[in-house]
Amino acid sequence: MGASNNETYHQQNFEQNTQKLRNLLNEMPRFCKDYFRGIEPSTSVRTRVGYAYDLRTFFRFLVSENPALNATNINDIKLEQLEQLEPVDIEEYMEYLKLYYYDGKKYTNSKQGLHRKMASLRSFYIYYQKRKLIKNNPVDVVDMPKLHEHEIIRLDEDEVDELLKLVENGGKNLTGIKKTYYEKNKLRNIAIFTLFLGTGIRVSECVGLNIEDVDFRQNRIRIIRKGGKEEYVYFGDEVAEALGNYIELSRCAIEAKKGHEHALFYSIQRRRISIQAVENLVKEYASQITTFKHITPHKLRSTYGTALYHQTGDIYLVADVLGHNDVNTTKKHYAAINDDKKRSAAGAVTLHKR
Repeated sequence: MGASNNETYHQQNFEQNTQKLRNLLNEMPRFCKDYFRGIEPSTSVRTRVGYAYDLRTFFRFLVSENPALNATNINDIKLEQLEQLEPVDIEEYMEYLKLYYYDGKKYTNSKQGLHRKMASLRSFYIYYQKRKLIKNNPVDVVDMPKLHEHEIIRLDEDEVDELLKLVENGGKNLTGIKKTYYEKNKLRNIAIFTLFLGTGIRVSECVGLNIEDVDFRQNRIRIIRKGGKEEYVYFGDEVAEALGNYIELSRCAIEAKKGHEHALFYSIQRRRISIQAVENLVKEYASQITTFKHITPHKLRSTYGTALYHQTGDIYLVADVLGHNDVNTTKKHYAAINDDKKRSAAGAVTLHKR
């Protein structure tokens, strides 16, 4: 298995996000660079880009809506001016986030969006407060938006079986170009869905896979987790069969575009398949199975996590396989699903109904 090959994809993502972060920082006050440099050891570059977008929104609010900073150039905002803000200014920002316009476009935020943006702002202020560069922290006394627990959306056993049969057979109404496209990508699609439902990997981990990362001797794949951590995820016979068929009968016939030779999964353009393409693929098939559930690759991951917990009753195993850093995250999502923890730990998750 070639580590250097897989690094190409992840290195490209890292470089793209690094450049994106630098571009965002050019639009923000100069002192912001210290904050992003300071949180670098504990965050991924993708996370820092998300924080940067959130903070840019805050600065745009200040120069357009706040009387003390109205018409100020964002780059010219001083740290002392942020320290002079009052809790009411932060509360006005929260109200602003619910519905605002920028550059002719309308933006809204759900409770989750509000919570995330406020969490970014709180982290920002705490950084400077800890370093004793500011004393006043107006965010600290403002209540965070309350989030309600949502039931985890997942497919049940019958729906998993129905979904895989649809991917394998294409349905009854395929004609013309759609049928040609289906036949061309059939084995790839079966492999992708089976991999999601049989391992619980993330969509980013799926598209980042290289051919060298598949080990049929050990029945495992090498993936790069969030934060760049390398791990092996093991798979069962159904996944092995789906991957083997795709690699031996479909992928081998594809002449990849230059720079994409090592990718495991290809798009119709013979490039490494994108996250968006996989998300669209899952949406296309899952919407034919259920109209009541909004199924995404992450929901397929939840489906696997649920099945694995039901099969083993081992929450620590589920946490490890899913790559959760904190087992409490796993407990929160899966431990309440079924109180029967005496299920056999020896069985494997099966996808097709027996």
